[in-house]
Amino acid sequence: MSETINAGTTPTSSIPGLVAGNYALDTAHTEIGFTVRHLMTKVRGTFREFAGEIVVKDSLEESTANVTVDLGSVHTRSEQRDGHLRSGDFFDAENSPKMTFTSTALKPEGDDYILAGELTIKNVTKPIELAVEFLGVDQNAYGQTIIGFEASTSISRKEWGIDFNVPLEGGKLLIGDKVDIHLDVQAALQA
Repeated sequence: MSETINAGTTPTSSIPGLVAGNYALDTAHTEIGFTVRHLMTKVRGTFREFAGEIVVKDSLEESTANVTVDLGSVHTRSEQRDGHLRSGDFFDAENSPKMTFTSTALKPEGDDYILAGELTIKNVTKPIELAVEFLGVDQNAYGQTIIGFEASTSISRKEWGIDFNVPLEGGKLLIGDKVDIHLDVQAALQA
């Protein structure tokens, strides 16, 4: 984990109202989700249990993010499908219960940002880049400084050893390889 910073002491240079400090993901106002092709439609899912920290530095480019997701908390609105996703065919949540992301770099791209990092699923770690749109800084009902952003990327699930599929007629497959990942995040500055 990153070093602790005294919360709320120094404004960063590039975003008005943003102060350096440790921000914890607000799980009640954050969604970590995915979309994957299934036959002719798309299945959408979320993870219900996760934790994370964003450490905002005085120089925004030195900021970091760390997130841990409980793979057993997958939710796709189908208990049968969720159980299959937890199995060894997909996440193998019994033997590899956590998915983690650790950032390695943050760089501006126009009005938005690219957050590079290492994604680990089933003990396989690979680099990814998330396109990030910063939504702003505000105060929540408890007077805490909060930040919000959306982030997205696409990965090939096969690269993480998640390659279960069912062949169909005409050389097609039941489940797509491309997984779109999206995050809607609110995080609160910790005292």
